Amino acid sequence: MGGGRSSGGSKNSTKPRWSRASSTIIYTSEQVRTLTPIRENIERRSSVPELRDVFLCHAWDDRKEAAKELHDQLEAAGVSAWFSEKDVLLGSTLLREIDKGLAKSRVGIVLVTPSLLRRVQGEGIADKELSALLARDLLVPIVHGTTYEALRDVSPLLGSRSGLNTAEDTMAAIAAKIAELVTL
Repeated sequence: MGGGRSSGGSKNSTKPRWSRASSTIIYTSEQVRTLTPIRENIERRSSVPELRDVFLCHAWDDRKEAAKELHDQLEAAGVSAWFSEKDVLLGSTLLREIDKGLAKSRVGIVLVTPSLLRRVQGEGIADKELSALLARDLLVPIVHGTTYEALRDVSPLLGSRSGLNTAEDTMAAIAAKIAELVTL
């Protein structure tokens, strides 16, 4: 899944300040501009105990494919990810567990897919997660199988934020960028 280049390189590539000297991960200037305020918020929250690195917001329909792939790539990159498929235990209250997951995560990533766009319009659980994440400047949209234009049609607030796109980077490259972003 995902497409594009594996390194995320481009003619306007740069290294962000949080990237180690030995890192081979390449960012576009736009990605650095987008991710820098989020990194600053992560650094401010570094003293909060027991935080997960990321909260993965996704559509229910994506839980076994794109969201699981992203989750697995994040975990492989050393990122602790809150993921409803593994963090909500049978018999627990879904909304309460999501609320706790949101509160105990450094940053939120939203996997924007055609399924998520449908779910947000239906004002389901993904819409509630998205609303909570939009209230803080700790949100990175990851567009997969759709476009920012389609996102702006459904959620102008989320669509106004730049992020990462699987049309430009593979899921593995995106996970590596998120890992660098959240590693303190």
